[in-house]
Amino acid sequence: MSRIAVVGATGLIGRHLVASLVQRGDVVIALSRSGHSLEGATAVRWDAARDQWPAQAHEVDAVVNLAGEPIGPARWTSSKRRRILESRLVTTSAIARVIASGGPTTLINASAVGFYGDVQTVVDESAPAGTDFLADVCRQWEAAALVAADRGRVVVVRTGIVLAPEGGAFPPLLRLARLGVLGPLGNGRQWVPWIHIDDQVAALQHCLETNSLAGPVNLVAPSPVRQREFAHELARAVNRPSWLPAPSFGVKMALGASASMILQGQHVTPRALLDSGFQFAHPTVDAAFQSLL
Repeated sequence: MSRIAVVGATGLIGRHLVASLVQRGDVVIALSRSGHSLEGATAVRWDAARDQWPAQAHEVDAVVNLAGEPIGPARWTSSKRRRILESRLVTTSAIARVIASGGPTTLINASAVGFYGDVQTVVDESAPAGTDFLADVCRQWEAAALVAADRGRVVVVRTGIVLAPEGGAFPPLLRLARLGVLGPLGNGRQWVPWIHIDDQVAALQHCLETNSLAGPVNLVAPSPVRQREFAHELARAVNRPSWLPAPSFGVKMALGASASMILQGQHVTPRALLDSGFQFAHPTVDAAFQSLL
């Protein structure tokens, strides 16, 4: 049994992770700005910009930090960009200081495959950062976490698109598929680095338990697909067509700069996870969709 603090515990991934940790018998301190209760966990209201590290979390063995302003889809105004970056840096820097000053010795810190920018060739954790806005956010975010690496084990988990039935990207995509209007976005050839919520949670727990893992770890399924195929498989799963395209200019008009999240992609492989012995429960999109539906 371990004592684990989960920061950003009331978000989509956080809720699933807390439930899984509690079920296996861990003592979980669930930190969030709202302080909303989660079954089986000790809920603590914590805002890194204003509050000291809470006393309830002083004796934990590890911290999983999932906190951050939602990225989209939404227009990236200057204020939205500032919130995206600052929400990650402020929280992560505060946790890194706690670890560096003698707190818990393991930090699992969120990042994203946006670190790589728009890449259509296969990349693993050794690839350099991209040059766009999201890549720069991820680079600074990871650097803030790795400050704690002088004292503890730090894993930065570069997560792809998490597919969950009740939130995130999957419900709106499913609605479009059921209406028969989910088709290629732009040219449809961009890679979709996805992961099922069950595998996301299992991979986070694997990172907690596997002392040989440190530094960047890609949390994506081992079989990425192009967006055209992703749309086709989801439409097929609900017995609908998937031919109607959304041209690039229309997506850009609707979303502005944040359209890059949809029109660009990353062909990412989970090399570190696979090399450490992790096994995916949902390695293909058709299996993932059947599970989610």
